[in-house]
Amino acid sequence: MAVSVVFETHSITVDNERGLATGWLPGELSERGRGLSRELGRRRADDGLAAVLCSDLARAEQTARIAFRGTSVPVLLDWRLRECDYAVARIGWFLADLPRRWDGQRVLLIGHVATRWGLDHWLNGVPLEDLADGDFAWQEGWEYQLD
Repeated sequence: MAVSVVFETHSITVDNERGLATGWLPGELSERGRGLSRELGRRRADDGLAAVLCSDLARAEQTARIAFRGTSVPVLLDWRLRECDYAVARIGWFLADLPRRWDGQRVLLIGHVATRWGLDHWLNGVPLEDLADGDFAWQEGWEYQLD
């Protein structure tokens, strides 16, 4: 069996709109970010999600709570999905644990740019140097397969 993984970044924050990096600080969604969170919920409503696994930083948690408010999809927080602290090992640990609970299911991860770097590195074999040098291009989710 395998785990089907969908990744989404947290919604737009007040800091994002000011051009500031928030790092491991909580951050707060802007009005636009709250609207995008509601849109995320509509986009993923019929996606067959078993759970939402989310960074424990406030901006990611706010994104998940707004998006999945009123649904039966559980939102579970995990510190390993936090923004960059110059190590992707924690994403590797997270991925190693994922099949133990979610084998054969589809899950949504909500995190940060560094979370996506970790996923691309561990699941697609992309060297970290290439990820760090590349431009971040936002899109409506990234799909991964964890075998």
